[in-house]
Amino acid sequence: MIKNIMLIDDNKIDLFVNQRILEKYNPNVKTRVFNNAISAISFFKLMELNANIKSVAIPDVILLDVNMPEMNGFNFFEEFKQLNFMNTRTIEIYMVSSSMCPDDINKARNEPYCAGYITKPLTVNKLKKVLQKSVNIEQHESFKKII
Repeated sequence: MIKNIMLIDDNKIDLFVNQRILEKYNPNVKTRVFNNAISAISFFKLMELNANIKSVAIPDVILLDVNMPEMNGFNFFEEFKQLNFMNTRTIEIYMVSSSMCPDDINKARNEPYCAGYITKPLTVNKLKKVLQKSVNIEQHESFKKII
């Protein structure tokens, strides 16, 4: 069961709307929001230092914006791979973008930690597909583009 979801997006309106969509889908899911990828990576690094909060705070799913200043979604993956706790926990990371650029989609498809690519705007139906896929990890499909 999905209990924790992290949203990473530099657009405050998208963050607000996506958080409301998550609440509409399941009000019991805890949502942690970051308006840039650097802050999210810093959060994970702090979690590595404090073993007591890992089980409570580690997200089951991350919805990661592709295009952000300072650190984009692809740069986030490079930093994310360096985290030590990743060997003990599976986190499904979906890239979210308004871009239908084939280069971005192919780059996401080739990223081993990327579970899929979601085009904006996020909707309840798209979220259902993502969360149902994440719950059924034993039936885990390969990377799937979600429109």
